[in-house]
Amino acid sequence: MLEIVHAAELEPAAQDPAGGSPVSRASLQADLANAQARNTRLAARVQQLEKRLSQTLGAQAWRESGLGAPADIDELQRGITRLEQQNVELTSTLDETRSDLEAARAANRDLTRALNQRS
Repeated sequence: MLEIVHAAELEPAAQDPAGGSPVSRASLQADLANAQARNTRLAARVQQLEKRLSQTLGAQAWRESGLGAPADIDELQRGITRLEQQNVELTSTLDETRSDLEAARAANRDLTRALNQRS
């Protein structure tokens, strides 16, 4: 069987079914080399697309899980600043109210003492 293959290899090239011209061994090897190069390029492109798809799906899953950074970080930063300012204002108001309450309690004690001393 191997002898038949080697004998066929040495015979003149067969006719090209499409055009009727003989197909040379060099032409077939060039076609094979081109097909292999194309296969290599396509395999690299598939890997590139798979990586992009993986990254995109990963980012989407991260966003949908709620663990990722929110879409509008600037808006949240403005909200944080606004809330911090409100916290400062409320703390100041609380300190003033406590001071007023202490003054009112002191006045109440003084009035209660004064009333108790009259009796």
